[in-house]
Amino acid sequence: MTAQEFVGIVGPAFEHSPWIAETVAAQRPFATTDALHGAMCATVRDAAPDQQLALIRAHPDLVGRAVLTAESEGEQCAAGLSDLSAEEVALFDHYNREYKARFDFPFVICARLNKKEAILEAFPRRLQNTAEMECTTALEEIFKIARLRLDALIVR
Repeated sequence: MTAQEFVGIVGPAFEHSPWIAETVAAQRPFATTDALHGAMCATVRDAAPDQQLALIRAHPDLVGRAVLTAESEGEQCAAGLSDLSAEEVALFDHYNREYKARFDFPFVICARLNKKEAILEAFPRRLQNTAEMECTTALEEIFKIARLRLDALIVR
C-alpha cells in the first residue's frame, strides 16, 4: 500500500494525530503489530514536548459534550460511560473541570480496560500527581488505547 493508504488505515490509532503514522510510514514493512505499535510509541516518546501535549489534548473529555470519533465513542460505551445517572454525569463533569484546571489537558485513561467505577476512582488519585507525572501517565494510557485500536484495525 502507499504511505497515504497506510496513514489512512493506522493513523486513527492515535486520536486526531496522523503525524505519528506519517512518521513511521517510511519504516514499513512491520513484521508484527507489536513492531508497528512499538515504532509508533517510540515516535511519540521522541517527539517534542509540545507535540506530546498536542496528542494528549487531542483526546476528548470522558462523558464530555464534544463530538467523538467512532473509536472514542465505542471505547467510552464499552466502559459503561453511555449509561450514567445524572449524578454520575455531574461527577465526571466536576472531575474533568478540576483535572483540566490543574493540568491544562484532558484526563486520559484507556476506557476499554476500565469501567466507570475504576475511572471515577482514578480521578482523585491522579489529581495528586505532578504535571510531569500526569503527562507520562496520559501518554502511557494513550499507548494502551492505540494498541487496542491497532489490534481492531489489523486483520491477522
